[in-house]
Amino acid sequence: MPSYRTLQIEQDLGNPRVARLLLNRPDRLNAISEEMPSEIRAAVEWANDNSDVHVIVVEGAGKGFCGGYDLADYAEQKRDHPCQQEGHPWDPMLDYRHMKRFTEDFMSLWRSPKPTIAKVHGAAVAGGSDIAMCCDLLVMADDARIGYMPTRVWGCPTTAMWTFRLGPMRAKQMMFTGDVLSGRQAAEWGLATAAVPLAELEEKTIQLAGRISGVPGSHLAMHKMVVNQVMQTMGIEQTQSLATLFDGITRHNPEGLWFRRYSQAAGFKAAVEWRDSGRPIPEGDEARRLISEIENGEAP
Repeated sequence: MPSYRTLQIEQDLGNPRVARLLLNRPDRLNAISEEMPSEIRAAVEWANDNSDVHVIVVEGAGKGFCGGYDLADYAEQKRDHPCQQEGHPWDPMLDYRHMKRFTEDFMSLWRSPKPTIAKVHGAAVAGGSDIAMCCDLLVMADDARIGYMPTRVWGCPTTAMWTFRLGPMRAKQMMFTGDVLSGRQAAEWGLATAAVPLAELEEKTIQLAGRISGVPGSHLAMHKMVVNQVMQTMGIEQTQSLATLFDGITRHNPEGLWFRRYSQAAGFKAAVEWRDSGRPIPEGDEARRLISEIENGEAP
């Protein structure tokens, strides 16, 4: 089996037609590191090259599926990075190139000719929701959570999957609020294929994967291509380009810079608590004033 730093993949012992791709950073809630997106793509390619495999199940080790990008260290420190440029002026195309590569890596799950199923327990939030929703099907525990809280400040979901999975009105609700859905509600909205009690999640997912795995691989690939073509015609690639560019803007405009400076002064946890609390996010001139105060050593 191939060896990776952030994940592992192997054929299911009970059904070798099913590949199990495990996000494996449980000490960080499987947060997305610099390496993980490309390793996801490599693991998917390994499964696609294995003629025995007909379906891929993606899951997370430990307490949850994936808590999003591993941002705490970046947010709390003045570390220069293509996606957190401390110097001026901001280079948007450097940011875009870096994030677009991550988006394309996640989309390997969507482009895979073999069906992909996300098995979600705990949290699939922020970038973790991107990974889950790039999968074809989504099976969740009733009490699991999925959402993109950084739409409130400092983020835009680069895969743009919310609209394609939920439709415009409910996608707008998720983007405008930054709220999360439970697995039960995700199933009611049609986002999740199914939601079951956590104790039944493994059985339900493997039952579904087993049912799919009995179909000839060529048929699965053709059926998936037909559905994906509809989304391509609707403009998913163009939408993702815009979303990825906007993601960079949200991290470098006055509001995004305020969030970063507040994280550096008060800690990422405090900044996230403000973001998710419903309190107004400082913007425009107010954000610039608060940024100046923090940079001058005044209390945030």
